Amino acid sequence: MEKMTITEHTETIELTALYEIARLIGRAHDLDSTLTSILKVLHDILRMERATLILLDDSGRSLSIRASYGLSHDEEKRGVYRVNEGVTGRIFASGAPFVVPDIQSEPLFLNKTRSRRIHKEELSFLGVPVLVGGEPAGVLTVDRLFGLEIPFEEDIRFLTVVATLIAQFLMLNREIRRNEAHLREENRSLRAELTPKFSHHNILGQSKVMREVFSAISKVAPSNATVLLLGESGTGKELVARAVHQASGRRGNPFLKVNCAALPENLLESELLGHEKGAFTNALALKKGRFELADTGTLFLDEIGELPLELQAKLLRVLQEQEFERLGGTATIRVDVRVIAATNRSLEEAVARGRFRADLYYRLNVVPIVLPPLRDRAEDIPLLLDHFLAISNRQNRKKVHFSREVMDYLVHYRWPGNVREMQNLIERLVIMADREQVLLGDLPAFVAAEPEAEPSPPPLAAAVRTPADRGRRRSLEEMEREEIKAALMRHGWVQSRAARELGLTARQMGYKIRKYDLRRPEFN
Repeated sequence: MEKMTITEHTETIELTALYEIARLIGRAHDLDSTLTSILKVLHDILRMERATLILLDDSGRSLSIRASYGLSHDEEKRGVYRVNEGVTGRIFASGAPFVVPDIQSEPLFLNKTRSRRIHKEELSFLGVPVLVGGEPAGVLTVDRLFGLEIPFEEDIRFLTVVATLIAQFLMLNREIRRNEAHLREENRSLRAELTPKFSHHNILGQSKVMREVFSAISKVAPSNATVLLLGESGTGKELVARAVHQASGRRGNPFLKVNCAALPENLLESELLGHEKGAFTNALALKKGRFELADTGTLFLDEIGELPLELQAKLLRVLQEQEFERLGGTATIRVDVRVIAATNRSLEEAVARGRFRADLYYRLNVVPIVLPPLRDRAEDIPLLLDHFLAISNRQNRKKVHFSREVMDYLVHYRWPGNVREMQNLIERLVIMADREQVLLGDLPAFVAAEPEAEPSPPPLAAAVRTPADRGRRRSLEEMEREEIKAALMRHGWVQSRAARELGLTARQMGYKIRKYDLRRPEFN
């Protein structure tokens, strides 16, 4: 009667354990965390110590610990075996279970992990093969304390069932990884196909306003007309200037750039027009100016609105007559230079205030091209984010990607610094990332502290946001709270699994759960 009671009790415990393991596998999102959770079930419900899953590595020559419960990180690292070494190697090579009733008296038991120093004389060791497609893929092992009234045969039978479930889970995971690799390859092919479609003159964009810019570039490039690029700082004016040059008949000739705001007036004149030897103190040799060096090519004058009035008159002469004299010289130099100018200021307002010559403004403003700010081309933002992320990953040899919440946040961010700000931000995030996924908490304070969005979001934002979100920007903390809560719900509120998915440590996850007062619904 007593024996039947023990048997019935054992069967109940085993069924409970199998149910919990099946539930873990059915809801699994991550291989390693799920395997660890399965081994934890063996410990918690069946009192099996140091449960360990040892798998064949990619080389096919050695076995190493993939998951364990009850071993430290250092002990796991020591658990490496040749395919025929010790008890573990015998189980793998034979494809049959093996029991060591007393590990102290078994010479084949190597204790490589050195995790059984205290109670070595009190332990039994059990191992069963993990067979995938009929071939050995690894070994599942556990320790048993002496004195438990459960026969080894019963334990082996149960562990064999668990090994079968693990094998099915490994097969499923391999299939998922193959599918993901196939999808990644398809994604790369699709991006390669789409990039030319959405890249015109080496500028990415598919929005209506950018198509208008591309059209203007195509129309003005074949001519010799002066082009004035207008737009906020960071919108890519130099890139457009280069695109005009490359699409013109001057593409094989020089393209030079001068930032009119970067030099004082006396040096700027010398930089543009050049100077003769002795023209001023420290003018020790003749210097050709940028106009002369850009002959037959294109000269890009950035921040033209900062050009001093005296130099504006000299620039006007060069534009009208294509001739000038070097500083301190008398010889007239003739050139064939196309000028593309750019400014983020209102030249009309500067003319009205007497700070910019009206005749020069009209001479520059032959073909104006207005570059839209990034907030006015929201549909281009995901394309640009992917583009700069790929570049930064390649340059820094990383594989960083953004979480769904980070992508959503950056799409709706107003980007006051435009494309230049985006490029610099992404480079910063990639360099500073200590894991592959960037989360909301990784965004710098100047991005997170952006003021509330305007009441009327652009069409893309309206399509993505929920009605409750329209007219206001959710704070970064709100979005992070939702992200963490969603991960916990996906993993049945198992903190370790949610933390692994988000790339957080258990301590970080615990802190954020306390910070946002997150609790399982049944305890609310």
